[in-house]
Amino acid sequence: MKKLLIDHQEISFEDITKAQEFTLEKSNEFRKHINLSRQILDEKIAANEPIYGVNTGYGASGIHPISLEDAQKLQQSLYRFHGCGVGSLLSQEVARMVVVCRTISLSKGKSGVSYALLERLELLLQKNIIPVIPSQGSVGASGDLTPLSYVAAVIAGEREVYFEGEIHPTNEIYARLQIPPYTFKPKEALSIMNGTSVMSAIALCAVVKFENLFNGMLGFVGALYELMGCDTTPLEPFVHESKPFYGQKEVAKRLLVLLHDSKLTRCADQRAIEFATQESINIQDSYSIRCVPQILGVVLDTLRQAKEWIQIEINSVNDNPLIDTQTKRLYTSGNFYGGYIAAAMDNLKVGAANMADLLDKEFALLVDAKYNRGLGENLKLSDKTYHHGFKAMQITLSALSAEVLKGSQAASIFSRSTESNNQDKVSMGTTAAMDFYKMQEDLANMLSIAHLGAAQALDIKGLHLASPSLLQLYTKVREVSPPLLEDRRLDKDIVALKKILEQL
Repeated sequence: MKKLLIDHQEISFEDITKAQEFTLEKSNEFRKHINLSRQILDEKIAANEPIYGVNTGYGASGIHPISLEDAQKLQQSLYRFHGCGVGSLLSQEVARMVVVCRTISLSKGKSGVSYALLERLELLLQKNIIPVIPSQGSVGASGDLTPLSYVAAVIAGEREVYFEGEIHPTNEIYARLQIPPYTFKPKEALSIMNGTSVMSAIALCAVVKFENLFNGMLGFVGALYELMGCDTTPLEPFVHESKPFYGQKEVAKRLLVLLHDSKLTRCADQRAIEFATQESINIQDSYSIRCVPQILGVVLDTLRQAKEWIQIEINSVNDNPLIDTQTKRLYTSGNFYGGYIAAAMDNLKVGAANMADLLDKEFALLVDAKYNRGLGENLKLSDKTYHHGFKAMQITLSALSAEVLKGSQAASIFSRSTESNNQDKVSMGTTAAMDFYKMQEDLANMLSIAHLGAAQALDIKGLHLASPSLLQLYTKVREVSPPLLEDRRLDKDIVALKKILEQL
């Protein structure tokens, strides 16, 4: 169990995703670092300076002054009137990451929150009291106001939480654990809600899943090269040094590693001999085989860019206003705008769609006797005419690819003007992140079907010719699914293998 210390330093994407336990820096220096912005804010409140969201209304209601006596009620009203989220609930995993992301952002000491508020966030994480958060209701600016209101409400002892695997009213869990509800100081509820932590958490969890599935996709491509006796010339370093995109080079490199010691693939000379001595042998493989580094390289580079942007966003101060503790100046600004997360997710949605389309094309080659170079009709191990092999499996895989493709339209172009035309240009970052998150289920099922087909093809081809990596893949499949000797239901096989692939 890896512990992650949260202070004002930047935390890497990898460290956030690998950590199981989160703890707040306890030093006096860090406490002073956090409380200084709170002290400056309190001084300005006492001097009756107008401060957005502290002694003014919110958004278009910022024209209304709020008395010092009502400032406390203002914070309470903020999370209560935003309690209108709808749709499916974020998973406990994602909701927990929302709390982590908000803690990291507020730990930079520019938001005017107290150390006591950070301690409450830490307590939620350490006791595993996780806010129940609906997935819909955010336009991605001013941040994730509605979904983050569920975090603020839980801090104050309201709404519902996940605890010990079930959903409970927050006040019941607080009473059981003798935790007093937290009372927000001026601006603290706004600091919790006025940020990008929901879209960032969804994006981070989706990217982790997608990275595993991308590795699974490379595993299937490697299997396809072997099972169909493909020419490995398009993977050789000379090709990719001639067009040196990182992703393209890396995909080709990984595939060559997977194909090491295979007796099934061809080199250019072998293909030339086949072309000269056999009928209907094309000198080159199809684009869906030959161009894999160029296709998936783009996806890999997009993935790398997305991870960089997510890391920056999580470590950013993305509420409003911001406090400079050196000059004691307040900055009203728009860091709550989730444009980078929106773009990262929209770009990855296109990448995922291209990956799904490629997989659909490749699996069609694998099951079609006209193209699969001796693997037979629909990968049948039986010669019975009433057996159908992987015929319907290809239909399901193709149907899933359509689901992924139709979700690939950019969400960021659907900016809506809302909140009395104050939020007149918004990011739709949370929508984009949820779109991408939902794609992972379909992609995982597609890859499960593809790997089941690859194992079946290897049974036809012969295990003794396969590379160690293909044999390893085959073994994983056969742990949960026996060879298809006659027609039977395969839905449970798909689900069982999907659970394995998601952990690669």
